[in-house]
Amino acid sequence: MSNLLWPLAYVLSIVAVNYGFTQVPLVPLLGDMWPPMSLLVSFIFVIRDFTQRQVGHYIWGYMALGGMLSYIMADPFVAVASVTAFMVSEAVDWSIYTFTGRTLSQRVLLSSAVSTPFDSVIFLGMIGHLSIVGVLLMVASKMVGAVIVWAIIKRQERPLLLPATAAMQPNDYES
Repeated sequence: MSNLLWPLAYVLSIVAVNYGFTQVPLVPLLGDMWPPMSLLVSFIFVIRDFTQRQVGHYIWGYMALGGMLSYIMADPFVAVASVTAFMVSEAVDWSIYTFTGRTLSQRVLLSSAVSTPFDSVIFLGMIGHLSIVGVLLMVASKMVGAVIVWAIIKRQERPLLLPATAAMQPNDYES
């Protein structure tokens, strides 16, 4: 079951966010309308990275499954806009995550930073709410999750610093 944890979390998060977009109303913010669900979208991009790390290129099947379930369970108008935006931005995210030879933390942050503007522009345009302020608000809110996860991963990537007296000496490896 543990090998299905990330893929299951990924598919369920896609469906939950798309359903949430149909249930949670837009909120007036800075003279524009902002979808609060965009805060949760940021975590989907990161969950996708962890899922791809586990399942490789089979990630595309999980994306398709999440999209199909969203179409069935959410408002088809929102689901089509969301799935379209999602597939484009996920393709960008997948490309960056796959083809950069960077550390996990760098790939998570970079892939989210590049893909979230695509997602925001396409989604807002398709639902008829495209504006510069709206895109900036959505991108900023989506990056919140990415930055949080980046900071956690970055901390785990740092080598442990050992006191000088505890450091291994070359002759400690000889028997």
